[in-house]
Amino acid sequence: MNEQGKHDTTDVVAYMNRLGHAARAASVVMRRVDSGIKNRALQTMARLIDERRETLAEANAEDLARARANGLSEAMVDRLALKPARIDGMIEGLEQVAALPDPVGEVDGLRSRPSGIQVGHMRVPLGVIGIIFESRPNVTIEAASLCLKSGNACILRGGSEAASSNRALSEIISEALVLSELPATAVQVVATTDRAAVGELIAMPELVDVIIPRGGKSLISRISRDARVPVIKHLDGICHVYIDATADLAMAVRIAENAKTHRYGTCNTMETLLVDAPVAAEVLPRIAERLAAHEVEIRGCERTCAVLPQAVAASAEDWDTEYLAPILAIRVVDGVDEAMAHIERHSSGHTEAIITENYALARRFMAEVDSSSVMVNASTRFADGFEYGLGAEIGISTDKLHARGPVGLEGLTTRKYIVFGDGQIRQ
Repeated sequence: MNEQGKHDTTDVVAYMNRLGHAARAASVVMRRVDSGIKNRALQTMARLIDERRETLAEANAEDLARARANGLSEAMVDRLALKPARIDGMIEGLEQVAALPDPVGEVDGLRSRPSGIQVGHMRVPLGVIGIIFESRPNVTIEAASLCLKSGNACILRGGSEAASSNRALSEIISEALVLSELPATAVQVVATTDRAAVGELIAMPELVDVIIPRGGKSLISRISRDARVPVIKHLDGICHVYIDATADLAMAVRIAENAKTHRYGTCNTMETLLVDAPVAAEVLPRIAERLAAHEVEIRGCERTCAVLPQAVAASAEDWDTEYLAPILAIRVVDGVDEAMAHIERHSSGHTEAIITENYALARRFMAEVDSSSVMVNASTRFADGFEYGLGAEIGISTDKLHARGPVGLEGLTTRKYIVFGDGQIRQ
């Protein structure tokens, strides 16, 4: 039985308060744990998951049966399933995080001051992180591994639909921590399915330093609205690709196809394509032909529909919609200024790309477009922690304070000033 499982969860307020105090105490221990011990804990988790595949499969079967009985869609059921390949993925993810450089304790920016002191920064853990997520039980392991490697304690609240799977994973995590001589309460999975637990978790600023929600727009909107703890989040992924008149059109076609059709349900999928008017008549039919092979519906502006008779007339709402589906909005624009004005008005601040051979224009686009990732001649699908070399990510932030873009180990830390002297006093 894991540590949190020992508590009575009937009184949700008292229960969450106990978890918070335990996490705060564990965070003090975690900030001084060296990389070798943290890596050993992650490797032990990987070994235990491998050894307990059958136990995990039995727990997951309970969740799947309950999901089907409750009428969840097959897509939701599929997200819940801990298939052998997904268990392999959890093990691989733990091993990858263990192999990543540890950001904690890094010192940079040391500079000498006229007084003789040296001033710099040291990277340190955030402290206690609350993570609220839906459906996929493998997020439990992803979140635990990243928080552990970055020296934080965490409280994880998964969806009620994955309760049995998360309970089994929680027991593995706790055992791995104890075997590695770390506090079992460094990672706590909320045992109650009472939704009031979320309200308590996001309202404990004295015990929780930051909240990270992972899930649908309604969940993230609620957390953002009600939290008394700082939140790292993004609400929508309304991503744009702009094809400039100087673009290599063959490249533009490849990128547009990939950005839209590689995966439909991700936050870095292109939802709106902007095309410079001088090349619209030439490039749009080529893109439409590629999209037709994927059965993508095109919703276009008046000029787009004139070039593509098969396009449906776009409504005002289309420019502000994250489809997460085989639907693409296309607008023909008069140059980069109109493209950037459209992005400024309709983007969610996630990821935008320009396809161009004009270096000065590319530099201007990168400087002026205000999103967490801005790309030149590349698919928006690259906006991802693994692709950026972070090894893994806890999510993507469109906020501007603390973390922005894919949030990996470094995003789960902060910096403090450090000063070296040899007896200086302030005159």
